[in-house]
Amino acid sequence: MDRRRFLKQSSLLSLGGLLIPSTFFSSCRKETLFEDINYDGKVLIIGAGAAGLYAAYILKSRGIDFQILEANTNYGGRLGRLDGFASFPIDLGAQWLHGQNNILGDLINKSGTKITIDDSEEKYWFNNQLISTLPKDLNALFTNEENVPDVSFKDYAIAEGFGDEYKNIVENIAGDSGAAASLISAYWKVQEEENWVSGDEDFKFEETYFDFIDKQIATHVKDKISLNTIVSKIDYSQDDIVITDSNNNTYAANKVIITVPISILKSTDIQFVPALPEEKTTAFSKIGMGAGMKVFLKFTTKFFNQNIIGGAICAAYADDSIGKIQSDIILLAFIMGDQAAYLTALGSDVAITNALLQELDGMYNGQASASFVSSHVENWTTKPFIKGAYSYSTIGMGYARQIAAKPVDKKLYFAGEAMNVNGHHQTVFGAVESGYNEVGNLLKDVKG
Repeated sequence: MDRRRFLKQSSLLSLGGLLIPSTFFSSCRKETLFEDINYDGKVLIIGAGAAGLYAAYILKSRGIDFQILEANTNYGGRLGRLDGFASFPIDLGAQWLHGQNNILGDLINKSGTKITIDDSEEKYWFNNQLISTLPKDLNALFTNEENVPDVSFKDYAIAEGFGDEYKNIVENIAGDSGAAASLISAYWKVQEEENWVSGDEDFKFEETYFDFIDKQIATHVKDKISLNTIVSKIDYSQDDIVITDSNNNTYAANKVIITVPISILKSTDIQFVPALPEEKTTAFSKIGMGAGMKVFLKFTTKFFNQNIIGGAICAAYADDSIGKIQSDIILLAFIMGDQAAYLTALGSDVAITNALLQELDGMYNGQASASFVSSHVENWTTKPFIKGAYSYSTIGMGYARQIAAKPVDKKLYFAGEAMNVNGHHQTVFGAVESGYNEVGNLLKDVKG
């Protein structure tokens, strides 16, 4: 099942050793970014996820002074690596590269990073049996540009004649798009992704996505990261911007690039002085970010299909060993939206694991429990500086991403996957693109 509707044609432009999609910026923006701009100001970057790391990487290449403030104990944002659980490293967060026609795809080619196409086959749990093909093509509904209404995935599917037996298949499609089927707009999903140019194949890394970002980008800037630094206030009322952390330490800068997840911007975790414009906070409120978790299940026997779609507890299971040098048998439960919220409410990793095993036992006649070894639960919903999976398109959102991504007073710049307005939101390379974009906006403002 395709993750997106795809536009496959795009070229890449190489400037200053950095590879950027040629369709990504206006010619004016590209020229501005790569001119010799003498800027001796200080830039603070809030958040050391993919967007913040890449923004720092670009600033360093321009010789501009910067510092990254990261609330967590480690950098990477919604990327992460788990060692010791399996015979191969586990991607705790983002793990698939959705197409290669993007900044990171070109960097993969240049660096020789090993990736593998994930062309694994799917089975559907439908009417209490595993089948290879659904009676009706549900996925086509959400990739069709014609006459798609601004209603939820759930309501749209029902209106198009897909009954209750398709409910969990709809939840799988919605979960891949960021939330429960009752929350995501069928219309805005299609509209926002019209500019997708990355490609139509999914890839997995031989190591992990985190390793790739770490080796190719973070290694160049991690000496400038201040970990365990929780930003509580950003005062941009004067010429110099003053940032205060939770320990009342202050940091001064001329420009600030804010790359925290949309869930943090929607909360009161960071106080802005003066308050951000109402249109901006309204835009934040219209960009969704739902619950999400990944559970890795280790077994002694490979009893399962490569992908299982349509479970009531987990709508998407996937063989995590694909693309890895491995010997262990690992099944990933990729859980989003209402299903993630339900499992979170169970209160313990043991309870979560048991619920998944019970569902798999029903599909495979008790083989899951019989061959189960151990599990690892990575619940992104409960992480205090993330609070969810990734952004999604809400009903009635309009052009909220464009408004949310606009700089404020030529001082504050907003990046991250939720701020990608080129159809690549929800992706690591979309976050990277937004980091690049905001450095471009910053240098454009410096030039005047």
